[in-house]
Amino acid sequence: MKKRVAAGLVRSFAVCVLLCLVPATFAREAADGYRVVHAYPHDAQAFTQGLVYVNGHLYESTGLNGQSTLREDDLETGRVIREVNVPSQYFAEGLTNWGDTLIQLTWKAHVAFVYDRATLRLLRTFHYPWEGWGLTQDGKHLILSDGSDTIHFLNPETFAEVRSIRVTDHGDPVKNLNELEYIHGQIYSNVWMTDKIARISPETGQVLGWIDLSGILPAIEIRSNDAVLNGIAYDHEHNRLFVTGKLWPRLFEIQIIKR
Repeated sequence: MKKRVAAGLVRSFAVCVLLCLVPATFAREAADGYRVVHAYPHDAQAFTQGLVYVNGHLYESTGLNGQSTLREDDLETGRVIREVNVPSQYFAEGLTNWGDTLIQLTWKAHVAFVYDRATLRLLRTFHYPWEGWGLTQDGKHLILSDGSDTIHFLNPETFAEVRSIRVTDHGDPVKNLNELEYIHGQIYSNVWMTDKIARISPETGQVLGWIDLSGILPAIEIRSNDAVLNGIAYDHEHNRLFVTGKLWPRLFEIQIIKR
């Protein structure tokens, strides 16, 4: 993913690999474009790792050791309404809702936190064996990405793995799957260090299409190499799709333009 704490050489190597592999995959077919419906303020200090919109409320998980939080944001103003700090030894990651709770992953600690959604009070924790990157749910399972080309489906009560899929595009593995959102029977996934969102079949793992968000945040507003696209939320009631990024000063409501 990620991560400000990663060594510079590791980051450089990862970026080089992505630059070598990604274009060939994306070039096979035209990606869908976008239209910005509305731009909202967003906390430019938020290292966004997870985003979810539930019943008119926007929740966000922010990362970095010693700075990780779970918060409720006001969509219109970007103001933080409520916030809880994650213990400093944890690097918070993906976020989703399940029933009356919110579930927040951590990166390398193999620990997830379960909160009461109404109060943000911590209820319990659970463990999983992979790195934690993105998290969503399909009404039956929790769906977790670990930064590879694999997506895991978990029992939401026991948190045991039920099954997994390998994500491919025309037979090639798609790695660095990051923040997730389940929309109309498909898994939407940010691909770390790119401006692309993959639409993935939850049954086969095949990429059904790409969304290219290049240029959505003007280059002049990108203040850090860490300020990459990461954050997808969907308002099921009003059919609104929201995207943002780490350290981005804005959150966008977008409409997908089919190509």
